[in-house]
Amino acid sequence: MSLFRDPAGQLLFLGTGTSVGVPVVGCTCDTCTSSDPRNKRTRTSVLLGLPGGTLLIDTTPDLRTQLLRERIGRVDAVLYTHDHVDHLYGLDDVRPLCHARGGPIPVYCEEMVEKRIRRAFDYAFQPMPLPGGGVPKLEIARIGTDPFELLGAEVRPLRLRHGVFDVLGFRFGDVAYCTDTNFIPEETFERLERLDVFIVDCLRHTRHPTHFSLEESLAVAKRVGARRTILIHLGHELDHAITSASLPAGVELAYDGLTVALEGG
Repeated sequence: MSLFRDPAGQLLFLGTGTSVGVPVVGCTCDTCTSSDPRNKRTRTSVLLGLPGGTLLIDTTPDLRTQLLRERIGRVDAVLYTHDHVDHLYGLDDVRPLCHARGGPIPVYCEEMVEKRIRRAFDYAFQPMPLPGGGVPKLEIARIGTDPFELLGAEVRPLRLRHGVFDVLGFRFGDVAYCTDTNFIPEETFERLERLDVFIVDCLRHTRHPTHFSLEESLAVAKRVGARRTILIHLGHELDHAITSASLPAGVELAYDGLTVALEGG
């Protein structure tokens, strides 16, 4: 038996929590003190086993913990939704993955994300590496909203709004991933037709300036009409068991370690 997991044909939820994770530091609410492992949420990220290799979407500050927990020993490319800290600042943890590849990891992102990476991880782009510890080795490829091929699969970027920020979701075959959003433009809804699985942001019960509330997520899910809707980027206001009991058929909460079969997987 291999020490490492093969995620081929699967989408794996590495993390499903909001920017501060769950439990929240210093909080004693029922969700944060729950013994239900589904209420232990690291920061939101997913991994896809595509035909040509393993794709990581976002590098959270919990990345090392997530990869060790799920026994992931190789990543062949990284794809970013946006540049916020909880989705980007674990990038340094790809250093051993670069070593396993024997070279740099391709990173696909929009211009704003690239600028943030080059500022926050400037040491990775020095002409002459500093002596001492290693640095993440990266090859950055700029993307927009046009579809492109990656690791043997078509990636269809989806424009979303996250408060005042433009961010990206992604569609892979009949699965769409739309975290960190509170507004989906009409042209993006057209790209969400005929889905089997729809993964969408859902922070809490009450409205929020940059995330969908539960009521808003359910309204979007009804409009999209996927066979299965999975809610992600969950705050501690949403206890897994209690919230799940209130959801309509075909809608569920994500949890760390959940897997979804990809088309053809």
